[in-house]
Amino acid sequence: MAIDVDGLIRRIREAGGDTTEIEVKSAAGGLPASLTATLSALANQPGGGMVILGLDERAGFRPVGLGDPQALKQGLAAKARTFTPPVQLTISDALVDGRPIIVAHVHECDRSAKPCRVSATGAAFIRGFDCDYALSDVEEQGFLAARQAPHFDRRPVEDAGLDDLDGDLVAVFLATVRDRDPSGLGRFDDDGELLRRAGVMLPSGHPTVAGLLALGVHPQQWFPRYVIQVAAEPRVGDPGRARARNQIVLTGAIPRMLDGAVLWARRTFDTFIVDEPDGTVRDRPAYPIVAFRELIANALVHRDLDHWSEGRAVEVRLRRDRLVVTNPGGLHGITVDRLGRDHVTSARNSRLVAICQHARSSPTGGRVIEALSTGIAVVNEALRGYGLPPAHFVDSGIQFTAVLHRQAAPPPGLTATEARVYGALGGDRSRTAIELADELALSPANVRKNLRALAGRGLLTQFGGRGRPTVYRRSGA
Repeated sequence: MAIDVDGLIRRIREAGGDTTEIEVKSAAGGLPASLTATLSALANQPGGGMVILGLDERAGFRPVGLGDPQALKQGLAAKARTFTPPVQLTISDALVDGRPIIVAHVHECDRSAKPCRVSATGAAFIRGFDCDYALSDVEEQGFLAARQAPHFDRRPVEDAGLDDLDGDLVAVFLATVRDRDPSGLGRFDDDGELLRRAGVMLPSGHPTVAGLLALGVHPQQWFPRYVIQVAAEPRVGDPGRARARNQIVLTGAIPRMLDGAVLWARRTFDTFIVDEPDGTVRDRPAYPIVAFRELIANALVHRDLDHWSEGRAVEVRLRRDRLVVTNPGGLHGITVDRLGRDHVTSARNSRLVAICQHARSSPTGGRVIEALSTGIAVVNEALRGYGLPPAHFVDSGIQFTAVLHRQAAPPPGLTATEARVYGALGGDRSRTAIELADELALSPANVRKNLRALAGRGLLTQFGGRGRPTVYRRSGA
C-alpha cells in the first residue's frame, strides 16, 4: 500500500505528539522495549495503525539517523511473530529531510482472534489516545464477546413485568407507532400484542432489556450502571481543591436520560452573546446543543449491553478545551473513517434501535434517534456553523469516544507546549502569563518563552504595559 509519509509527519507535528493511530519511536539505539505493547495495542485497534521509527519527538519529530535500517526491519518482522496471533506488518522505507525512517503499517487482528497477545506472557494491550494500556479482565471479556453477533438487548428481565414500564412513555410510544407506521407495526390494535411484536415485552410477560431501557420506570433497578455520568472540569478561579463542577448521574429510561443530559448541557456550557447574520443578538453555548444531543443519543442506544460492560456508564467530561463523550462498546459494522460519509445503518442493539425510533419523552418531545445514519453528518454540520473543527472519533474495539474541540486546530509547526498555550487563548480571551501558567500547570518562565515564540510568528499580540497588566491575545481576535 502507498503511504503518504509527508501527511503522516504533518499530522503528528500538528498534534504535538503520538496519535491514536500513529506511534513514533526514535529507535536510535535499536528497537525499544515499549514496542511490544504498541504492536499488540495497534493490532487490537479497529483499522490497526502505524509505527514510525527514526524520528525524535523531543526535537519536533526530526530524523535521528538510523544506524542500520535493515537490522531494524528484520527485528520488527521477528518481533511480530512473538504474538498470538502473529502481528501482520507491512514495512516500508521512507526519507524525511533526506534521512531514512521506517514506516510499519500494523494491520488489525482478525476479530475472531482478538485480543492479540504477547505469546510469552499472555498480556494484551489496548490503545488509549497516544498510550498503550494492559487489558483488564473485564476489557478482555469485551473482545471475546465481540466475536459473535450481539443480541443482548433481546434478553428477558426475569423479575420485571409490565408494571415496570413507564405508562407515559408507553402511551407516547404506542401513539407514535400507530401514527408513523400504520400499515406495519401500528396495525395491531391490541396494545399488548403491539408491545410484544415490537420487542418491548415477551410472551412470558417479562420486558426485554431493550424494552426496559427504552420505556422503563427505573431501569437502573436492574442495571445500576446503565446511566450517564456527567461532570465539568473546574474553571480558572474555582477553589483550588475543586475536582469537578456540575457533577451528576442521570438515570431513568433513555428518553428521560437524554432530556436530562441536554438540560445539563444548557446549564453548564459556557454561553456567549453573538450577533447573528439577520442582526439579532442571541445567547450561544460553547458547543451546539444539537451536536451534543446526537452524540448522547448514539452513546445510549449503541452502548454494549453484554455482561462485561454492566459496570460501565456512558461518561461525559466537559474540559476547558474539549468535550468528551465515551461509551462502552466499539463500533459495530462500520469503521471510524466511514462515519458521517457512508449512509450505512448498522446497529449493535437492533431491537433497542427499533424501539427508540418511536420513543419520546412526551407527546411533543423529539425522537431519540432517526436511524438513517445522518447523525454524524448533523453533528459536523452544527460544528461547522459554530466555526469549530469536526468531531474526532476513537474506536478501541471495546470503547467508543467522541471528542468535540473548543477551538480549531492550532497552526502547523507548533511544539506541543506552544499549541497548548495557543489553545488556551482561544476565541477573544486574553490572559496574563501567570494566568496561563496556573491554567496549564506550567512554570511562568516556560509560558513566557512560548508566548515570545508565538508572538514572534505573528500569532499573538501583547497588550498592556506601563503600570497595566500585560495580557496576550490571539492576533486578529
